Amino acid sequence: MSEAPLMPMATAVWLVENTSLTFKQISDFCKLHEVEIQGIADGEVAKGIVGYNPIIAGQLTREEIDLSSKDTDRPLKLKVNEIKIEGNEKKLKKYIPLSKRQDKPDSALWLIKQHSSLKDSQIAKLVGITKNSATAIRNKSYWNFNNLNAKDPVAMGLFTQKELIDALEKAERRIKREKKEKENSKN
Repeated sequence: MSEAPLMPMATAVWLVENTSLTFKQISDFCKLHEVEIQGIADGEVAKGIVGYNPIIAGQLTREEIDLSSKDTDRPLKLKVNEIKIEGNEKKLKKYIPLSKRQDKPDSALWLIKQHSSLKDSQIAKLVGITKNSATAIRNKSYWNFNNLNAKDPVAMGLFTQKELIDALEKAERRIKREKKEKENSKN
């Protein structure tokens, strides 16, 4: 089944007032009954409804209306705007259930133990805690440090393996850059 235009009654009002299309063509296009279109033309139906221009709305072209006006057997074709939505690579904030939020400090501890090259800011961003919390866990001054159990955040679903690999690669590049800068400053 084909789609109806946006605001079919208002579109029908505009088509009746501004074109020489038949009631059948307008009713088929707007998915309304032919009697309703007759009522619009007589002023009995759609009183007070302002016409909605389907050309401005991008649902019809002037050429389409002209072709159908000349041939009363030709139906109007709704112009479908195929909009391609690109997959945005930017990570959206993922909802973490309350039951898993207490696992965030445990995950930060795991990252600090397993991947010490990660900066506190990277850990905070990955796990979803503050940088100060990550620093406190690293320094063992976190308020609940003695009760933390290191848990793999990927296994718990806090973030993906790909995100972890990307963060590790970034940390590796930073370390190489810092070594290079150190060597250059000695020379």
